[in-house]
Amino acid sequence: MHAMQYEFTLPVGYGTDVIRERVARTGHLLDDWPGLGLKAYLLRERGVHGSPVDQYAPFYLWNTTDGINSFLWEGAFQRPTDDFGRPAVRQWTGLAYEEGGAARSPARTAVRRRRPVPEGMPLSEVAAGAVRETERLAGKKGTLLAAAVVDTARWELVHFSLHAHDTPREGEGDVFQVLHLSAPERARLPRGRQW
Repeated sequence: MHAMQYEFTLPVGYGTDVIRERVARTGHLLDDWPGLGLKAYLLRERGVHGSPVDQYAPFYLWNTTDGINSFLWEGAFQRPTDDFGRPAVRQWTGLAYEEGGAARSPARTAVRRRRPVPEGMPLSEVAAGAVRETERLAGKKGTLLAAAVVDTARWELVHFSLHAHDTPREGEGDVFQVLHLSAPERARLPRGRQW
């Protein structure tokens, strides 16, 4: 499993309705994309759940690198870059993935929590802790899924989860509204530890 995210921070006054309309019009285009486990079309609004910005920030879980490369290099990614500019595309390697008890519910919110991999701690312990945290997050009431991924260039650990409720607990991380969920190969995402 591989994860990917890019962010478009919107200018003050731009209006998030433009993003909502865009996703309503084009979100279905990845509903059958080969190699894509899921794409969560995510939006943060200034002042909602503590967000300091208006931001469109889709998050992807991929089953194949062929799917990633096809998306980035064969035209699908060109549409948003033509409209908003070319963002930095973050990519992470998967550590763990679990389905939650609300797996069949519609996704309403997403939470992304980023933290540095601690210095001086054995990497095997960090990875084992990430697996346990993914299991804990997936076990929370109203959770559709949870994943842990890592960027070894920055030594950053990311926990990502989708929820059926609108109001996640404060302090859990960056909270996003889910505008649409494309999940053509979600059932093929490998469960549990990724090594």
